[in-house]
Amino acid sequence: MDRFVRANLVNGISGLKSANLIGTCNTDGQTNLAVFNSVMHIGANPPLLSIMIRPHSVARHTYENLKATGYFTINAIDKNLVERAHQTSGKYDKGVSEFITCQIKPTFSDIHPAPYVAESPIQIGLKVEEEHHINSNQTILIVGRIVEINFPNGGVKVDGHLDLPALNLSAVNGLDTYCQATSFRQMPYVSRESIKN
Repeated sequence: MDRFVRANLVNGISGLKSANLIGTCNTDGQTNLAVFNSVMHIGANPPLLSIMIRPHSVARHTYENLKATGYFTINAIDKNLVERAHQTSGKYDKGVSEFITCQIKPTFSDIHPAPYVAESPIQIGLKVEEEHHINSNQTILIVGRIVEINFPNGGVKVDGHLDLPALNLSAVNGLDTYCQATSFRQMPYVSRESIKN
């Protein structure tokens, strides 16, 4: 296959993924923002999420910042944020903040030092717990422990499930095809007693 066709196929073959902006800052307080499609749930107790970072063969400001400070944020992208969020995928110089360049407003909390995206409907603050290097392709898996979560009133149901239509979340296929996240059916928990033999 042509290398670009192959890359598009492999990047999208696993289906829809959550679309998120990862916020970091360096030790001087310089903010950084980058769109990611590789956020993965690791576990609920303790509450862990991970992100995959491409090989550190070139400058990776997100990786360098979270290594220096130990903190990062995961910010969900809603439909109204897609165009500006996608612009953060550009290769900006180290001294340039994507928050400013892409016209996205940063916000900070009292208990977490990395910047959140003010326009994001779900803001997750994390502390780096582990780092794993993938030998097969030199990518880096960063595992973070959730420190805090911010979401709007009505964004989470009483049972803890997200209210997807209310949050207006976007998903992504591959690197550049954004979709609207919705739900059509919530299935009951399958207990041992409910299994039909």
